[in-house]
Amino acid sequence: MIPALIALHVAAVVVWIGGVVFVTTVVFPTIMTMEDSMEKVIFFQGTERRFAKIAKGGVVVAGVTGVLLLQLEHRWNSLFSWAGVGPTVMLILWTAFVFLLLFESKIFSVLFGGKAQHDTKKIFRTLTNAHWVVMLVSLMVIAIGVFSNHLMLMR
Repeated sequence: MIPALIALHVAAVVVWIGGVVFVTTVVFPTIMTMEDSMEKVIFFQGTERRFAKIAKGGVVVAGVTGVLLLQLEHRWNSLFSWAGVGPTVMLILWTAFVFLLLFESKIFSVLFGGKAQHDTKKIFRTLTNAHWVVMLVSLMVIAIGVFSNHLMLMR
């Protein structure tokens, strides 16, 4: 059962973080080439609406399988220790994404208020930069998780 859960967990992470990479490296650069502010907003909202469902599904599956794996492998005690650095950083990243996905509209309105209607170029530049940070941190967490897990397997 554990190998199947690991495969499902990895597939969910690939869909979730792969989507972040796609949005960061394809969608936002496409938006930045558009001249019309309304066109940018419509394109972004349409893409985001479609991707949000996929991202939320990936995050849920990754979370459920991650908890099951921690339980089945008896690794809860390793969290927040050097021995469990991989699962710990993955849990922190997952928690941050859950927070962002649950409160996305609130966060957006707090950060941008009514400004979003006035300076879309600046808003999308800020969103692009934020996505680059999120993407790079996510990829770093994946690298730490995989590396630390392989170190643990070699012991």
